[in-house]
Formats: sequence, structure tokens, C-alpha cells
Amino acid sequence: MLEKKLFLYFQEAQKHIDKINLSKEVLKKHYPFTVDTLEELTEIENDKLDVLAFRFAKLQDLLGEKIFRNILNLMGYNTQKPFIEILGELEREGLIDIKKWIAIRNARNAISHEYPYQEDKIIEAINFIIENSSYLINVTYKLQRLFNEIVSKRS
Repeated sequence: MLEKKLFLYFQEAQKHIDKINLSKEVLKKHYPFTVDTLEELTEIENDKLDVLAFRFAKLQDLLGEKIFRNILNLMGYNTQKPFIEILGELEREGLIDIKKWIAIRNARNAISHEYPYQEDKIIEAINFIIENSSYLINVTYKLQRLFNEIVSKRS
């Protein structure tokens, strides 16, 4: 059952990754974003920016809420502990960097809230997400490779 859940979670993650990559491709001519470039976006580009932020947040949530504990559980770890300890186990296994994860979480939170008259915060978060989405994607693929190795050894 655990293997089936993780398999489905990784399928969901791939959908988020595909949308992130497509959005980044459409938006790359505007990167790095400034107040001016943000104002110059077409309606389609604005939609892609929304998709980027949404999918980035969804991927990060999926990893943090479903994949991390389950992959550690599959590896034989006790996962009945606070999330920060889960992050510590993942870092010790070389799967994530806690400081990077927390920075990504903070950017994700910043982009998901509206900050009227604080365009600089929004722009900073957008640029951070674009710069760090590859890290989130790489963590996903690293976890997926680990999952595939564990499952193939059990077969």
C-alpha cells in the first residue's frame, strides 16, 4: 500500500514539474523580474506566473506533507516525530538541505499571499522561485530514484 501511494505521489509530482517547466519557459524572457517587467506581462504570461507559483507551492506541499514521511517510512525510519526531525533525517541521508528547504518554504508563503504596495517582496519571491525551482525538482527526482531502487530490491 505504501509503495502504491508513493508511486501515485510521484506521478502527481511529475505533473507539477511539467507545469513549472512550461511556465518558466514562457516567462524566461522577463527574468529576472523587476517592477517594469511585471507590469509588461501579457495576460497569458500573468496566467503562467500564477501557474508557476501555484505548482511550485503544490510540489513543495506534496513533498513536505506526503512524500518525505512516506519515503523515510519505506526506508525503515520511525516517522512519528515532528516535521523538523523528519527534515533532519532527510538531510542526514543527503536528500535535502534544511536551510534551503526552509528558504523555499518562506518564498512559497510569500508568493501565496497578496502584499498590496509591496511589489518588491512579490518580485523577490518570484525570482527566488524561478531560481530555486530546479532544486525542488532535483529533490523530487532524487527521492523518486531512491524509491525506485528500494522497490526494485524488494521485487
